[in-house]
Amino acid sequence: MTRHLRSDRTLFRFSGPDAHTLLEDVLTGPFKPDATEAAWWALLSPQGKIQAEGLAVWRYEAWWLDVSTSVAENFFKRMRMYKLRAKAEIEDLSESHRVGWSSEPCEGSVPDNRGGGLGHHVLIAAENTEGWDTGEAYHEHRASIGIAELGPDFEADSTFPHDIAMDLLGGIDFAKGCYVGQEVVSRMKHRGTARRRPVLVSGIAEGTAAGTSVAAGGRDAGAIGTVHGGKAVGILRLDRISDASAAEIDGKPASLALPDWADYRFGESAPTE
Repeated sequence: MTRHLRSDRTLFRFSGPDAHTLLEDVLTGPFKPDATEAAWWALLSPQGKIQAEGLAVWRYEAWWLDVSTSVAENFFKRMRMYKLRAKAEIEDLSESHRVGWSSEPCEGSVPDNRGGGLGHHVLIAAENTEGWDTGEAYHEHRASIGIAELGPDFEADSTFPHDIAMDLLGGIDFAKGCYVGQEVVSRMKHRGTARRRPVLVSGIAEGTAAGTSVAAGGRDAGAIGTVHGGKAVGILRLDRISDASAAEIDGKPASLALPDWADYRFGESAPTE
């Protein structure tokens, strides 16, 4: 069993009688206390761009949410602003707890069902992580099945939820009421205007930086995230990829493939609004 410590994530706990309502009204994801899996969610700008994303777990009468450490301070600030007079407490647990990943069930774990086969999301006290792996196991596995994350693969305020397939992988609750950015997300769903989607990119030279462009048929199709073992998640324009075998990165051939869970295809062109 591989247990990987995710030092790039910061954990927050939301508690109190209004905590559930706060999360439902502000974030995209489903917040179901009886859920047996970690739920994906995002905090959006009013323009519908992702400012933070992570997984949510209901435990000990509170919600536990993790975010990329790179946006943790901004997430904390914004959620306190949205809280207003709500009876909810928001605690930064960066000193006491850690976020991890395990290939199999272990202490403090729940299934992470994004894309299927992603393993188990772990929340655990900091003192219980001695000896945990701090390498690239989690990110290598994530990149191999096409799950993009803020931090390694894209920056805040640059990407719509549809671009990373949150609409396909349970990160958006389309049945609930309004939340920040909901109008943009709903319009993209109903008009089918999502052009960019996660693509598996392999055969990448080591040392290639995140953000490097992918060319398809001589046209810029998008960019890759952080490279792990020669693989990365690319957030690419499907309509610009008519021949997946003709892709290049820095003038060198690269291989493109779609995740097993994808319901989209290369060459698709979204309608023009």
